[in-house]
Amino acid sequence: MPNLLLTEKCVRSCPYCFAKEYLKKSKANLLSWENLIYIADLLEFSKEKHLSLLGGEPALHPDFVDFVLYLHQRNFHVNVFTSGIMSAHTLETAQNYLLKIPVENLSFVCNYNHPDSSTAKETKQINRFFKTFSKYISLSFNLYQKDFDFTFLVDAIIKYNLKKHIRLGLAQPIPGQKNECLNLNEIRGMAENFRNQLDILEQNRITLGFDCGMPLCIFSNDDIGRLFKLNKGRVVFSCGPAIDIGPDMQTWACFPLANYEKKSLYDFDNVEDIKKYFATQNKQIREERNGIFEECRTCTYFNELCMGGCLAHLINE
Repeated sequence: MPNLLLTEKCVRSCPYCFAKEYLKKSKANLLSWENLIYIADLLEFSKEKHLSLLGGEPALHPDFVDFVLYLHQRNFHVNVFTSGIMSAHTLETAQNYLLKIPVENLSFVCNYNHPDSSTAKETKQINRFFKTFSKYISLSFNLYQKDFDFTFLVDAIIKYNLKKHIRLGLAQPIPGQKNECLNLNEIRGMAENFRNQLDILEQNRITLGFDCGMPLCIFSNDDIGRLFKLNKGRVVFSCGPAIDIGPDMQTWACFPLANYEKKSLYDFDNVEDIKKYFATQNKQIREERNGIFEECRTCTYFNELCMGGCLAHLINE
């Protein structure tokens, strides 16, 4: 599922943001209608009918609602990654038009930081977004500190009747730059705290999906068994090209690797060629060590059940 950046402006400045340096250096701010139509044509030609809209904050684009409606009319499933922080006017416009789209064709993934890290105004906007689009929304949370608690995520899901699913990611390093993220030793230690969080998810029947770059070996067999049952048999420890497309029509493997290598979208004839190009690039980076831990060199499960964590760690080294 390719990720399309509508804008490079954002409403937040998260300490772990691995898109920060890209957003800071980029010159193009807004995706044009001409480029949106070109991308939609390319995806349709490639028989790719799912795409995600990102930013920055995609709702900051003045044509955000019209873009979603246009893509829906072309029978795309649209997934919007958002902070939930948007103006009253944008939310009202979205409410008037986007609630007419079936939940099978539109979804929102809300990157939900702990309320203590938000201003009162931001919290009010997020809660208003939750109330308006509840049945369309699942939550996303990025781990960048050793201590974390899922309770506030579960509370929001129950209070606003959101989808019973949490997308869990590890904040990844930015090669050559600095952001807050767990180092390799902390990633190993993180699993113990994570284990304590499974109880509340099981009690409320909330499934958990890992974003790419989560290593398999940090979890015990008991953890994996519980995750297997919680997620009805689906537990994935992948790390592959996500395919991000910027407003300037540059494309790259994923945000942590945005500074590593980019290519023009016009260099490719279809989405499959883009995926193959960056998959080859990723394979070359992994050839020396396989994964982020020394044990990845000889791991039985590497390249079958686990891809050995995020490549950004290897590039940093």
